[in-house]
Amino acid sequence: MDRPRIETERLILRRPLREDFDAYAANMADEEASHFIGGPQTRAVAWRGFLQLAGAWDIQGFSMFSVIEKASGRWIGRLGPWFPEGWPGPEVGWGIVRDAWGKGYASEGATASMDFAFDVLGWDRVIHSIAPDNIASQGVARKLGSRRLGTAKLPEPYDDKTIDVWGQSRDEWRTRRRGDA
Repeated sequence: MDRPRIETERLILRRPLREDFDAYAANMADEEASHFIGGPQTRAVAWRGFLQLAGAWDIQGFSMFSVIEKASGRWIGRLGPWFPEGWPGPEVGWGIVRDAWGKGYASEGATASMDFAFDVLGWDRVIHSIAPDNIASQGVARKLGSRRLGTAKLPEPYDDKTIDVWGQSRDEWRTRRRGDA
C-alpha cells in the first residue's frame, strides 16, 4: 500500500511524517491528553512510539494516521487501524490533542478509518480498547455504533490494567452506514 490519504470534511488523515513529531511528542508529554493512551512520555520514549506507528505502515501495511486539521494545517492527533502483537483484536483507536477535544474530530476521523479498515484492509470486525473510566472515548464508540463486548488485557507493558473492548462487525458497520440501522 502506497501512501493512503483520506480527506473528511475537516480532516486529512495520512501516514505520519517526521514533521509531525514535535506535536506528537508534546501530546504524549501532556498528562491529561496521554492519560488513556499510555500515559505521559519523555521525548525519547515518544520518539520510539512515533517510529512504531510509522514503521507499522511498512511492516503491516497499515497503522494509525496522523490527523491534520484542514483549517489550520496542524497535527492534532493520531487515529486509525492498529493491531500490534498480542492485541485483543484489530482496532481503530484515537488520540487527539487536548485543545481539539469536543469538536467531533475523533468520531469524524474514526468513521473514515473504519471505512478504510473494512473496505481497504478487508477486516471483518473492529474493536476499540477503552479504559473503563474513559467516558469520552465510550461516547465516541457509541457514536460509531460500537457496543461494549467485554473486557481484556493489553499486552506488555500495558498488562497491568483491564480494558473494556468495544466494537462491531463489518456487516453491522455497513448496515449502519447505509442507514438501515
